[in-house]
Amino acid sequence: MIFKNLVFIASILFFTNLQAQNIDSQKYSKKEYSAQRISEAPKIDGFINDPVWEGKSIATNFLMVEPGDGDPSRETHPTEVKIVYDDEAIYIAAYMLDNEPDRILRQFTQRDNIGQADFFLVDINTYNDGENQTRFLITSAGTLADAKMSGENEDYSYNVVWEGEISYDDKGWYAEIKIPYAALRFPKKEEQLWSIQMSRKITHLNETYSWNYIDKSVGKITQFNGLLRGIKNIDPPVRLSFYPYSSIETDQFEGTNQTNFSAGLDIKYGITDAFTLDATLIPDFGQTAFDNVELNLGPFEQAFGENRAFFTEGTELFTKGDLFYSRRIGDSPIGFNQAQRGSFNNEVLIENPEKADLLNAVKISGRTENDLGIGFFNAVTKETNAIFQDTVSGDLRYRVTEPLANYNIIVLDQQFNQNSSISIINTNVVRDGSFRDGNVTGFLFDVFNNSNSFNLEGEAKMSNVNKPGQNITGFASNFEINRTKGNFRYGVEHDFANETYDINDLGLNFRNNYNNFSWSTSYQIFEPTGKFNRYTIQLFGNHTRRYKPDLATGTDVGGSFFGVLKNRFAFGGYAVIESDFKDFFEPRREGHYITYKQSLGGETWISSDYRKKFAIDARLGLRTYFDSDQENYTLKLSPRFRFNDKLSFIYSFNYSNINNRNSFVVLKPENIIFGNRDTKSVENSLQGSYNFNTKQALSLSFRNFWSVANFAEGEFKNLQKNGELTATNYPVTPNNDPNVNFNIWNLDLSYRWQFAPGSEAILLYRNSIFNLSDQSEIGFEESLERLFEQSLRQNLSLRMVYFIDYNNIKKIFKS
Repeated sequence: MIFKNLVFIASILFFTNLQAQNIDSQKYSKKEYSAQRISEAPKIDGFINDPVWEGKSIATNFLMVEPGDGDPSRETHPTEVKIVYDDEAIYIAAYMLDNEPDRILRQFTQRDNIGQADFFLVDINTYNDGENQTRFLITSAGTLADAKMSGENEDYSYNVVWEGEISYDDKGWYAEIKIPYAALRFPKKEEQLWSIQMSRKITHLNETYSWNYIDKSVGKITQFNGLLRGIKNIDPPVRLSFYPYSSIETDQFEGTNQTNFSAGLDIKYGITDAFTLDATLIPDFGQTAFDNVELNLGPFEQAFGENRAFFTEGTELFTKGDLFYSRRIGDSPIGFNQAQRGSFNNEVLIENPEKADLLNAVKISGRTENDLGIGFFNAVTKETNAIFQDTVSGDLRYRVTEPLANYNIIVLDQQFNQNSSISIINTNVVRDGSFRDGNVTGFLFDVFNNSNSFNLEGEAKMSNVNKPGQNITGFASNFEINRTKGNFRYGVEHDFANETYDINDLGLNFRNNYNNFSWSTSYQIFEPTGKFNRYTIQLFGNHTRRYKPDLATGTDVGGSFFGVLKNRFAFGGYAVIESDFKDFFEPRREGHYITYKQSLGGETWISSDYRKKFAIDARLGLRTYFDSDQENYTLKLSPRFRFNDKLSFIYSFNYSNINNRNSFVVLKPENIIFGNRDTKSVENSLQGSYNFNTKQALSLSFRNFWSVANFAEGEFKNLQKNGELTATNYPVTPNNDPNVNFNIWNLDLSYRWQFAPGSEAILLYRNSIFNLSDQSEIGFEESLERLFEQSLRQNLSLRMVYFIDYNNIKKIFKS
């Protein structure tokens, strides 16, 4: 009897385990969908009632990505998708059913801004390489978004022309999408084998589902696509499109009015099915956003984000190795500062352009059938001159501050095993005449083992700077190994650069001459646990060294926490303790350093639920020094209010206060003068938008940044060779006063209308004020009053871009 009971129990366990294995195998198996060819394209209007959709196979049984891990979709919220194709495009019909359609969030936004809305997305990887794919997304309000995906990275600056519309009824919402082959790059084959992923976000439930299961505990999300089969014998049209533009602007400053008209052309041409040429001829960047300029008292230049679309769209190949800082192209001429102080006797500087004009730029990129990515980039800037005038004779003298310059990038990126890559990249800057040239070559690798549990990543980069009569070579490397699977993860990293490594002709590099080591370990969850949807706990440490001479510059250890509750309230922070730190850059003289004392610092932050009409982000930071009076405080507040689905505002307030910091003042032939400096800054900004629909919007962008730096009177010091400071007498006069009061104001008000796919008109009004003085004793209110006493620059511009598809032109001529 006992034996029979044991056999019965064992049988139950066996079949239960077998059933669980079957469920798991269904979850983990790669799904497939076979698209069907159609002879007549559906009308893209969001109403899925065209005959072409009748009887087509359905992709369904979506599985949870967030917050759970692979749970089946709710019976009340099923998702169904159909896919068909012809020689021009693929077409997608998506049914997002919902038993409570009134709860569907549908905030109106403009392209690439999702906001608080449900969405449906499709990721298409035309090479099925587990790495590169294009994302197409449509929200429940009808907003379109597209991005280039590389592993976990989303680049929403990428824009192509495609169509999508939505509709509603009492069962949910629906999306109809057309993706032309011109928006994709794929190998020339009789039958295509693409990987595809489809996802749906149900915002009011805070749940996301995908068609093919995504194992968040291992690998990259791009490795968990299903397969799209059936696309055969397609004869895609010529991929050639034109984007002509014209703009007119009027500028008013200090009683002078100036009106300018410009026109130009961008071209996209599919050289083959896989490779595309992008060119901008006579580019115009007049309506790019303001840079967030700050008072920069440090030893390094301030880095700015790229606001020019040509340099952000489709540049994923060119950014490998972090050797491409696109703001170098058309940046301040290399001889600008010399011209500022380089006049002869009886001369005055009457013109010194702050930017070098871009003549044209071209980029070619694509990927072969064997997963070899190839990229070529070229840009040319024209000669820039400073103009001096002799005050006696009136003669003009021209001095070249930036010659004709040619910028080049070549990239080869071989991907393999669905998860790994090896890359070679070269950047080159050649300037006409006796000026500085630069050349950098990098070898990169990013390799995972077959189970995606470990990752080896590294790079070796060689720089070469040619100056008249001088050739300087530098080297830098990075190597790291990381555990990339499971809840518990860890990794170590080594960073190295010798003292001559310099990539700043086309890249951005603040520091060299280092030999640094770091480690980290973390624990994270992938399914809801207790009150948390997810959280990550991390411990880390860093040890930094100087390469020449070989000495330690500092060590720190710390920990961090990130968590999201089930009600979408997020919070976290970090704490870190640092040893004495030898700063070799603040003194501005090679071989010298200043020692900053041991410190303890940290930051904490919160972010409330954005689904609510009112939400807030807040961040508080503090750092205190053990053997020094220095203290740092930061506070950031950013409340946001969504009045309705069309109108919303985000206000941001940033406050920073650094007290009693020993800071650089001036270089003397025999000494380096430091002083005790207090620095305070306040930034106020406001972003607002009224969206008439998903194609028209009125937007406001405002920013005011004020900063003051005040040196304690009579507390100036000499920097010694051992990094310590000794008191000295440094007389402050109006000509050498290091105190500063900085205030800047920018305001943009724009109306944007996308009147056709790929075509838009932008009417922009902007004004700006700037003031810089040595009045460090005045406060924010008085500084603002004096800012408004300065001349106001006002600018009004209208820019129109029109998308022209060569195939449409051909059809017109045929008809």
